Amino acid sequence: MNTTPQGNEQHSSHIPAIATLINLGWIFLPASKCQALRGNQRDVVMKPILEQVLRRRRFEFKGEEYPLSDQAIDQIIREITTPSMAQGLMDANQSVYDMLALGITVTEFVGGKKAQPTIHLIDWENLDNNEFHVTEEMDVLSAQGTHTRRPDVVAFVNGIPLAVIEAKRAASGNPNKNMVEEGISQNLRNQRNDEIPYLFAFAQLLFSISRNDCRYGTTHTPTKFWSKWKDEEFDDAHIQGIKNRSLSPSDKDTLFQDKPPKIRAYFEELWSKTVQPTEQDKLLVGLLNKHRFLEFLRFFILFDRKIGKSRPVTRRSSASKPYWIASPDSSPPVSAGAASSGTPPALESPSPWSICAGLC
Repeated sequence: MNTTPQGNEQHSSHIPAIATLINLGWIFLPASKCQALRGNQRDVVMKPILEQVLRRRRFEFKGEEYPLSDQAIDQIIREITTPSMAQGLMDANQSVYDMLALGITVTEFVGGKKAQPTIHLIDWENLDNNEFHVTEEMDVLSAQGTHTRRPDVVAFVNGIPLAVIEAKRAASGNPNKNMVEEGISQNLRNQRNDEIPYLFAFAQLLFSISRNDCRYGTTHTPTKFWSKWKDEEFDDAHIQGIKNRSLSPSDKDTLFQDKPPKIRAYFEELWSKTVQPTEQDKLLVGLLNKHRFLEFLRFFILFDRKIGKSRPVTRRSSASKPYWIASPDSSPPVSAGAASSGTPPALESPSPWSICAGLC
């Protein structure tokens, strides 16, 4: 079997990206299983996963802890899955972000007494209490119901799609065509009103990746502001160690179950040797490490309303050049969503990682 790097997207970017995410602790769901959990092609949230997470949540009242009622769970799921698109995609994206960052307040009755706890959709205090899933080739019905679009890879936290990845082959064969820019263009196209904007009301980080080039952005990020990722903490040896972890037999079975046997044979042979990390591995490890991803969402995204227009940016925005974010060695982090309707609770002891990021 030839293990020379293949030029098509599945061989060079798509499957390697999913394998890296599995090694980072994300649980892979085949497209068919993800579709079943979504219920239909229009819905993008996996409600059974979210409900399962919420049933583990507890609220405190008069010194005692209680589980959420069915009514409260139904209210939370209804509110997070029905962001209003009437004021446009950016307002919908900010509304979802606020619910993720600040939680949703519900009404409960304990012994006849009224309680109004705020329930967090993401457990920010114990990040391992969250569910991380990733799927591929996710069919999403357009707003008018006339066609579907199929993002290459979608990552979910607690059943909510928070990252969308377009995985491209390294070269197009056309010197005037940049494949990563094509992936950015697909992300932007899919946000249009006649496409699948509902998915991007939830997505907080977007990626366009290939073996030798990568960019990341947020909803409505113009092409020129999609940024490269540079990491001061994770060196090549660390990334190579993650990339070369062996997938378990069950993970391989799930990953390749709907693919031709020759694809599995190709990767089995490729992975039997040491594989060098690529640019896409560096980006995925840097931003989709589970704890880093949630910290990035919580502390390094805010909504800027310059020139009467709202768009999410990573903090300390610069109009012309990349900028440094250091935590906690420099100034305290600006809480995510600081320009939104509220401010999420501050993290008492931010993780000691530094990043260099460009304007989103």
